[in-house]
Amino acid sequence: MTSLPRRVLRALDRFHAAHPWDHNAHFHRWILRQLPRRVGSALEVGCGSGDLARLLAGRAERVHGVDADPEITARARELTPTAVPVTYTVADAPAGLPDGPHDVITCVAVVHHLPFTQALEAFRDRLAPGGTLVIVGVSRERTPADHLLSVASIPLNIVMALLKNRGRPAPRPVSMTARTSPADMAFPEIVRATRAVLPGARLRRRLFWRYTLVWRRR
Repeated sequence: MTSLPRRVLRALDRFHAAHPWDHNAHFHRWILRQLPRRVGSALEVGCGSGDLARLLAGRAERVHGVDADPEITARARELTPTAVPVTYTVADAPAGLPDGPHDVITCVAVVHHLPFTQALEAFRDRLAPGGTLVIVGVSRERTPADHLLSVASIPLNIVMALLKNRGRPAPRPVSMTARTSPADMAFPEIVRATRAVLPGARLRRRLFWRYTLVWRRR
């Protein structure tokens, strides 16, 4: 979040602690719009509580979710009906990712936890020809454009919190109990590193402190 007076930041933190909403889940429907209607195999890297993996099961014949946190992975298994074609594995990315090829690979607010270039190379190498990689990432604020989007996100974030929680305090969603850490790469650095590994990738800054990356393998 952008640099604001500490008193304001503390007030915002208290508000959002009482009215939490999942910024990552906000992009799930957008992710689905980037994908074909039907695919064979989908890989969700950093699956957390499995919310996106279960949505992908509506498009894919089989979905495999991978996460390094055994507790949140166990919760994902509990929340996933047995009839839904999703399996989960506890493993570190990128080294522990299952071999491909996969028609779809998704990664939401996780790639900043990983060695960035190696992660992109692993995703690329596991993607089937014609397959789609979709990343929703977090970058470090450094440029004027970053700070402008951050400031614009603050009032919208409050509105979304009130709408999603109907103006009432609420507990944190299960999806928000996974461990997090701040990003260390700025968006221009992410763009340069991505171009070197995934030529033709589409990257865009977004509201709510996120960026998106879409790449289709030819």
